[in-house]
Amino acid sequence: MVVELLPSALVRVRLEGEHQVVAHLPSTQSANFVRLRIGDRVRVALSEQDRTRGRVLELLVKG
Repeated sequence: MVVELLPSALVRVRLEGEHQVVAHLPSTQSANFVRLRIGDRVRVALSEQDRTRGRVLELLVKG
């Protein structure tokens, strides 16, 4: 779930285990003007190098 909107197209996302990560939109989605709001449910791919960073894969449910 999107918790906070950050500058530079970053969002803070709360995962199911109450962990929080900072995620960004892939360039293909930002070109299509995907608008995220606080409370939206999203699918996130976590980085293998840094588990506090990720990438938003898709918007699941508008909050």
